[in-house]
Formats: sequence, structure tokens, C-alpha cells
Amino acid sequence: MTQLQTPKASRNQDTGRLSFMGSSMGTAPDTSTRGSAVNTSALLSLSSVTPGTFTSVPTPSFTSTHVRDRTRKSTGKSTGKSTRTSSRRTPARRAAAPLAATAAALLLCGPLAAAPAHAADQPGGSADAVKPPAQMSTVGGKRLGRPGTQVDPKAGAPALPKELSGKSWLVADAESGDVLASHNAHWQLPPASTLKMLFADTLLPKMPKTKTHKVQLSDLEGMGEGSSLVGVKENYTYSVHDLWLGVFLRSGNDAVHVLSAMNGGVPATVSEMQAHAKHLNARDTHVVTPDGYDEKGQVSSAYDLTLFARSGLQKADFREYCSTATAQFPGTFEKGKKKRSSFGIQNTNRLLTGFGVEPYKGIAGVKNGNTTNAGATFTGVAQRGSRVLLVTVMNPQEKEANEVYKETARLFDWGFKAAGSVNPVGTLVRPGAAGANHPSAGSEDGHKHAQASVSSDNGGSGGAWTAVGIAGGSLALLGAVAFGVHRRWPLPELVRRRSRD
Repeated sequence: MTQLQTPKASRNQDTGRLSFMGSSMGTAPDTSTRGSAVNTSALLSLSSVTPGTFTSVPTPSFTSTHVRDRTRKSTGKSTGKSTRTSSRRTPARRAAAPLAATAAALLLCGPLAAAPAHAADQPGGSADAVKPPAQMSTVGGKRLGRPGTQVDPKAGAPALPKELSGKSWLVADAESGDVLASHNAHWQLPPASTLKMLFADTLLPKMPKTKTHKVQLSDLEGMGEGSSLVGVKENYTYSVHDLWLGVFLRSGNDAVHVLSAMNGGVPATVSEMQAHAKHLNARDTHVVTPDGYDEKGQVSSAYDLTLFARSGLQKADFREYCSTATAQFPGTFEKGKKKRSSFGIQNTNRLLTGFGVEPYKGIAGVKNGNTTNAGATFTGVAQRGSRVLLVTVMNPQEKEANEVYKETARLFDWGFKAAGSVNPVGTLVRPGAAGANHPSAGSEDGHKHAQASVSSDNGGSGGAWTAVGIAGGSLALLGAVAFGVHRRWPLPELVRRRSRD
């Protein structure tokens, strides 16, 4: 769903909220398929979509108390305070919004892109963040604390792509932890929905996926204006599995808030996320909301987001959800029918689905985001042969459509070519005090440290894991249980099965 929004209002949305599901999906699914992943052979590229194949995500029947109006005063600078204004939508306007969004999408045959707010209108004081600090954190190596691009090529190494406009980015080897190149790696910037990786890494081990919850009115309160939604409705029951699909595929803040309510509430969840970030040595991250919505003081960095992805990918459920392209989400009980309906949802990670850009060969997740303050953000993981890379890009300044995905793909291409022909400029540290005190990257001790087993006291991590646990062995871990195939596939094989001739 493309959420309509008030002028200058902070948003938390991934554009292109319509699911494009092919008619090859067959008969309308019922509860026997809800929450199950769907093979991507049913996915159609935008150019091949025929009329009648659009499935929009239903809008929850919120009252005005559910969504906080966060429209800021346009006084020439950010006050960091919320004000209640006449921009709040009436019930009639809220009811008309999904119809207007769908009609506009059909007319344009593409996603509606919200215009970015000016820096002066952005909560959190982004107007001051024109350039990175002269000195940033040195977690992972001294060079990572320097502003600008850091790369140490050997003879014959490929040059970095010229078309890079991200305020911050990082390319790392997921197996060794070596940072192959970076640009303002520790610059603290708004993270948008990529912060949901930390949310998932923190909460996934705590709740069995079969657990169910009947959504209360209070569970959905407190979401920001313009939040991305999967379509959770009060007084309906959802499984934890359903809700995680909503988080990962649709970046649904409604699903995040329900899971947070099940975890003891938003404040408790935020506290746990902050503690887990500290444990992972993600020292650039300050958590204010569990969903990544723009709030004053909510920041992370390309380095920290990469740590969250690497930690999350140790969990089988995390790998499954972040690599799922399409699924069915439970709907409502329609009048006169005994079975609950469901509707199709599609992952907003466009390098995975190929919506608007070419799907990236070997991609297997992880998470994208887009807010007024953060611009577009993305962390991805991809495999070529036995090598697995992590790439994070934050806030490209080039405003071309899908720019964050294009720059990520360029960095993946460079990273796969450059592996072995560049010296690392830093490393992804391991969790705990030992990781925080790790020697500078590039030294012999630092290299040994990066290769060492990474232990975690998080019960959901399955104990100690070795660095080769991501990419080594069967080469199947990142392709686990993707696209409705309940078995493990090496990523190259998975890509062949998703071929788009």
C-alpha cells in the first residue's frame, strides 16, 4: 500500500505498497495457506502485470487515537516537538486514502514516491548533519573512524564505482568479517526500517512462531503518521509467524507494535533492543522506536546495521523471513463465509523481487527502509560461489528511482571482484566485551580475531558460531526455506529457480 500523507509530515514507508501477484496463483487462498510463503514463480515483473492482478494491503480500521500526528512546525528549523494540527485525516479521508492510493498506482503503473521533506522540516535536526564528524567511532578499526572513503587496494584491484552518492556505505565479507571498503562507516544517521533488523534479532528467539495473539485496540496505538502497514486488524488473531512475515515483507509497523505488545510493550522492547545493540558493540545506535520511525535522537550507522544483519543471519527464522519474496497474510472473515480470507504480500526488498530493478544474482535479504529523515536505506546479503558479502547503503543523495538498490548492486559487483585484491580497512567485531576490545583491523592479531568463533549469550543464537558458519559448509544457510520451499538451497541454485528470462 502506498500511504498518503500530510505535507511535511514525517513518514515511515517503503514506496510501492501494492503487491503484484500473478493469476498463476490459482484459486483464492484460505486459512490453509495463510502465513505460508509463495514461490516466486508467481511473481510478475511490472511490465507483465495484467489488469485484475493487483492486491492492495487492507488498511486497519484505526480510530484517530491509533496514529500519532507527527507533523512538525515549519519554523525554519526543527523543534523536535510534535504538534497536533488540522492535517490529521478525518475518518472519511482515512477511508478514502487506500482507494485513492490504489487508483493513482493503477494510473501511473508504478509506485507513488513521497517527496522528501526539507532538512529544516525534519525532526531530529538533520539540517546539522550536512557532513560527517571529523572523528567518529573506531570500533572495528581506526580507519573506520575517519570521514570519507576508506579502501586499501592491492595492485590490479578494481576501482570503486563512480556512481556512489550514499552518505554512508560499507562492504564487508560476511564470513571473515573483513570490511573491504567503507564511506563514513560510523556516521550516526536515521536508520528507517533497517532498524527492524535489530528488532527481529532481539525478539525472534523469545516467541515461538506458532504462538497466537488476539490484537487489542491498545496494541496498535502510537504508530507514526504515514507508517507502512501490512494490514493487522484489531480483534483478529494472528500467529507470531504471520506477524514476522508482516515485519520482513511489508515492513509493517502495525506488526512491529503488536509483537512489541506481546513482548511487554514498546518501552520494554526499546530497552531490550538498546541492550542487544550494546552487546553487539553497535555503539552508534540509539533506539527510540522499535520500528525505525523518525524520532529525535534515533540513529544508527552503516557499520551497526551490518552488525545487526550479520547477527540476525545466524538465526534460521531470520534467514527464512528476510529471503521470502511473497507470502499470504491473514485477512478478515467475510460476510457469509466461514473461512477467513487472506491476501498476497510482496517483499519490499526490490533486489530480491526484481520490482522496478533487476533482481540481484545471489541476493538473500536483508532489509530496506525509507523515511523523511533517513531517505532510503538498505542492508543486503548476497552470495557468489563460496563468498558471501554484506552491503549497507544509507541515504543516497542522487534521487533517481530505486537509487539505494542500484548503488547496493554496484557495491556488490565491486566487492565480488575485489575480494582478495584489497586489504581490509576494518572488521566486523564480535559481540561482547572481547569484541569491543578487539585490536585494530589489518594487524595480524586483528585478522585472527575476525576469523575467530563468535560467541553470544543470546539464547536464540544457538550458542557459538564460527565465521565460516555463514558461507561455508553446505553453502545453504542463507538460502534456507526461501520462497515456500521448505528445504535448504544453495543460493546459486535458488537464483536459477527464480530465473526471469
